[in-house]
Amino acid sequence: MAYTTALIPNLSETSLSVYLREIAKFPMLEPDKEYMLAQRYKNYNDLNAAHELTTSHLRLAAKVALSFRHYGLPLADLISEANIGLMQAIKKFDPDKGFRLSTYAIWWIKAAISDFILKSWSLVKIGTVAAQKRLFYNLGKIKAKLGLYQSTDMDDETVAHISNQLGVSEQDVWDMEQRLHGDASLNEFAYDDSDEEKQNFLTDTTPNVEEVLMERQEKNIKNEKLAAAIATLSEREQEIVKARFLTDNPTTLEDLGIHFNISRERVRQIESKAFQKISKYMLA
Repeated sequence: MAYTTALIPNLSETSLSVYLREIAKFPMLEPDKEYMLAQRYKNYNDLNAAHELTTSHLRLAAKVALSFRHYGLPLADLISEANIGLMQAIKKFDPDKGFRLSTYAIWWIKAAISDFILKSWSLVKIGTVAAQKRLFYNLGKIKAKLGLYQSTDMDDETVAHISNQLGVSEQDVWDMEQRLHGDASLNEFAYDDSDEEKQNFLTDTTPNVEEVLMERQEKNIKNEKLAAAIATLSEREQEIVKARFLTDNPTTLEDLGIHFNISRERVRQIESKAFQKISKYMLA
């Protein structure tokens, strides 16, 4: 979907309110018009129809993203991921199923944000299997119900209870607890006889605003061009490229061969040809 990157907000926190006001200007769609636009995109790949579907649901994406703000990640990034999930939903949406786009899209939006949190949160560098996701998102909730808030409150009986409830090993529970509470607070005093906090002794190694903006702009340009390049591929070429290189769990050549009812070597040839097309487009 070549139009996608234009709808991924390049926000600072100070401009977030401006963005929210701007997307509020897009009108909500009546069911009949939504169905008509979805049919136009599904049957004729009408990008204008896809654009209108997307803009009319940006408020939904932002609302869902704001519900994840307690994970401590930049809201601008959460909204960007929410919009990506929204656009993935539009690409997969079938209006003939009989339900509204918002009902379908909300699950894609939540999935995109959840994956982003798992990959990005500095304290949690874990895999993305279902059991680990359940543990990550539910450990704090279960502890809160039990009246436990500090890592020192955990005992063997509690860990056994949580592991049984979430279907994970007791060691997984201990490991996650250590990841979530392993870092000491930077608001603690640096020394016993000092009123200086630890954070006051940290050196700011982050790039300046100009560097951040330049890198973000360059990344956006590359992403936009890559999206446009992929859009020039055939439907089968796009599916193979995405399955092989744009997913956390790449599909094997054998599995793709079975899916398309072609040989493993033929899949490899299609993959190679698709990359030649992408390279040619990117270098043009």
